[in-house]
Amino acid sequence: MTLDDDRYVIGVDYGTLSGRALVVRVSDGAEMGSAVLEYPHGVVDSVMPGSGRRLPPDWALQVPSDYVEVLRTAVPAAVESAGVDPAHVIGIATDFTACTMVPTLADGTPLCDTDDLRDEPHAYVKLWKHHAAQGQADRITELARERGEGWLARYGGVISSEWEFAKGLQLLEEAPQVYAAMEHWVEAADWIVWQLCDRYVRNACTAGYKGIRQDGAYPSRDYLAALNPDFAGFVDDKLDHPIGELGTVAGRLSARAAAWTGLPEGIPVAVGNVDAHVSAPAADAVAPGQMVAIMGTSTCHVMSSDVLAEVPGMCGVVDGGIVTGLYGYEAGQSGVGDIFGWFVANQVPKTYEQDAHAAGVGVHEHLTALAAEQPIGAHGLVALDWWSGNRSVLVDHDLSGLVMGMTLTTRPEDVYRALLESTAFGARVIVETFAASGVPVTEFIVTGGLQKNALLMQIYADVLDMPLSVVTSTQGPALGSALHAAVAAGAYGDVPTAAKAMGRREQAAFTPIAENVAAYDRLYAVYRELHDHFGRTSGAMRTLKAIRREAHA
Repeated sequence: MTLDDDRYVIGVDYGTLSGRALVVRVSDGAEMGSAVLEYPHGVVDSVMPGSGRRLPPDWALQVPSDYVEVLRTAVPAAVESAGVDPAHVIGIATDFTACTMVPTLADGTPLCDTDDLRDEPHAYVKLWKHHAAQGQADRITELARERGEGWLARYGGVISSEWEFAKGLQLLEEAPQVYAAMEHWVEAADWIVWQLCDRYVRNACTAGYKGIRQDGAYPSRDYLAALNPDFAGFVDDKLDHPIGELGTVAGRLSARAAAWTGLPEGIPVAVGNVDAHVSAPAADAVAPGQMVAIMGTSTCHVMSSDVLAEVPGMCGVVDGGIVTGLYGYEAGQSGVGDIFGWFVANQVPKTYEQDAHAAGVGVHEHLTALAAEQPIGAHGLVALDWWSGNRSVLVDHDLSGLVMGMTLTTRPEDVYRALLESTAFGARVIVETFAASGVPVTEFIVTGGLQKNALLMQIYADVLDMPLSVVTSTQGPALGSALHAAVAAGAYGDVPTAAKAMGRREQAAFTPIAENVAAYDRLYAVYRELHDHFGRTSGAMRTLKAIRREAHA
């Protein structure tokens, strides 16, 4: 295929709150146009749509029709904004926040779209941050340890409540009738591809990182039966499906999906992928040691390496999980932007909103400006970044947030800065854990919506004591998906080649300042003390979560 300037691909990035479509030129990765759709139903975490039924704590659901609406609206709007002829679009690819699970019938119909189960919470999409399966996750981990299951070490020794097996076991045990009706337990990353091309192909990325598939096999039927006799057939009956490798063709755009999107019927649809993992090629960061942090509501950290190691608390290591020929590692923080958003929505006085409005900026920008005026440590605070639990390296979603050091003189900007810093401290724990395990991080690269906060980026550079690179696209995952679409369409032979042509980053956009590094080392020592006490020694946070659940029962 000739790489002229008149061929384009579409990348569609499905995030926590919205879906965005990006039109990209194949020859050089130039972004021609984009459009975003906020999900009409958002995140369902308190009241069910329609029935008004209240949900228990730690639930997070979504409505799958919102994902299709992104194809109907954002994709054609992006093409229109780009001003390109749809006939010149040669492929489409998608990525999804994970682990997000859709229970379906055999033909892909979500159970929540059936008349019998429309009001049943377990029939809906379980979003990545659905953490109500922590009890099941604990049992999965404990049994694997007792039995000496070899796959457990590939996940840092702990299985997360966010992943496929914990959520599936919760479904069986809390709603057995829904589990019985479910014929496929589908990652949303694969479900949306199914809608595009009428073919269900399970992608290798989520199967490896979220589905405990290692060396071509899932946990055994015997192991699953030991968890729960009725769970023995989970893999065979609900989960297992042919695997598609990243960057390959899942199918061709169907007539139905062509009508939704306005794109040519029959163009290649790439195998699905995870938002974090597609972002590494978008940064042209697929060499060993290049850690890409996708910073949004949460943060995912992904990195390729030529060595296989056991990293405590990692989210997984998968052969070819990011690019073929290297081991792909993943870690993460369950709450980052969500924490800042919570604080602004719930803890900021009205006067601050008024001042922000008078200055013509948002509340986040106003608080950031106030926080930037402070010397490091002037607020006297250290926070733990566990408002949504801890994904890495403790892997425990019964942990919770903490701010230490508050007094009667503490102001909102003080807490806001401490929360910004806490997420950088959490990232440092991850980087140090990888290095101690023989997988050193040589470059830290940021993409995602939070990269536009210059104070936050400088804090990360100072806390990590290493230069911070940034992806020069504000839509790294969508660009990464577009890059995979180009490979699936045959424009490039493989993902690394496409990354060199279409990916881009600004190296060392933020560099550490020596005096800041020293100041943050002192605060980080306090953070580590709190991290290890509340995360490893004290049961106080877990007890409070248990009391909360009992109170809502």
